[in-house]
Amino acid sequence: MRVEKQILITSFVLIGIFFLFELSNIDIFVQEFFYNSTTHKWLLEHVKGSILDIVFYSGIKKAIIVFGVLILFIYIYSFKSASPLLKSYRGGLLIVWLSIAIVPMIIGTLKANTNVPCPCDFMHFGGEYPYIRALDSMPQEIVKKFKCYPAGHASGGFALMSLFFLFKEKKNSFIAFGVAMIIGWSMGIYKMLIGHHYLSHTLITMILAWLLILVIYKITKRYSLS
Repeated sequence: MRVEKQILITSFVLIGIFFLFELSNIDIFVQEFFYNSTTHKWLLEHVKGSILDIVFYSGIKKAIIVFGVLILFIYIYSFKSASPLLKSYRGGLLIVWLSIAIVPMIIGTLKANTNVPCPCDFMHFGGEYPYIRALDSMPQEIVKKFKCYPAGHASGGFALMSLFFLFKEKKNSFIAFGVAMIIGWSMGIYKMLIGHHYLSHTLITMILAWLLILVIYKITKRYSLS
């Protein structure tokens, strides 16, 4: 399938999923499985420095940053190396590095401007504010600025879906894509379990990340940036 068609299909899926959650209460239905209304606690508690924090939050974020720097180093080195094999991966390396840099940046920018509360902010889940979605108007009496939509934390993991374009064999490409999905969803689900994100936040991040990766792929190939 041509990348242009993939971009178009992904865009329609993104729009469809967005309105599905905006016009329904699926998020609340799913989130209730992670909240104990009797104890008023989430299924997990985020504790800085804990094993869960290192594996699913602070540690994995640092690991992705280090991986991005390593990819950039290998990409730059490919111009100096005489190895034909390394040079053949140059295009894929550039796509992966750009994705790791651009995807979290764009999603983080959206997150900072959508002004959507987290599940833990919602009164139904022990918070102080009403349920507000992306298209809802923020009540004038609420002056707090929220930064919960889409899921910025998981964006780094989903940016790794770009590894699909690094490998030459389709089998390896799909394996890399699958691993990236596992990493992205493990980061996203962890944030859901501690009440920081709804399902839609992570799902939209995943689809938007793939759309951005496709655009990056198209641009790098069209202008032969590798």
